[in-house]
Amino acid sequence: MIEEKAYGKINLALRITGRRDDGYHDIDTVFQSIGLYDTIRLEPADCVEISCSEPALPCDRSNLAYKAYEALRPYCKGKAGVRIHIVKKIPIAAGLAGGSTDCAAVLRGLNRLWHLGLSYDQLCRIGARLGADVPFCIRGGTARGTGIGEILKKLPSLPDSSDNP
Repeated sequence: MIEEKAYGKINLALRITGRRDDGYHDIDTVFQSIGLYDTIRLEPADCVEISCSEPALPCDRSNLAYKAYEALRPYCKGKAGVRIHIVKKIPIAAGLAGGSTDCAAVLRGLNRLWHLGLSYDQLCRIGARLGADVPFCIRGGTARGTGIGEILKKLPSLPDSSDNP
């Protein structure tokens, strides 16, 4: 079994720089991972199964975790079933990238489970086709995002707030 933490994110700053024909906006933002996370568990199976601790979350083809599976399936040679279980802690539709970060964790986890050897850059390119926040969620930390958010420049980490009086 593979386990991945799927950290939520916030935008510390956000500027919309344009509208695009594909429904996205061009942005200039600063992304920051937060301590709140979902846990994604992946294990080999004969087919694909998705389950979640939160009954309100659909576990069908509309789930971004399923879309992540579909995106990586062509890279896997041989048997490629998987059982994905999402332990949901990030509130649904809270603007904390819960679906995107679960998608990113599935991409990272399947890369490990199936021994694909894909780089973070390759995973980010695949993830960008699934959602604008997915590339950042693959990497995490603190980063400036431009384009639709998929062009990332790592920034220094923020100071630990526990050091402040």
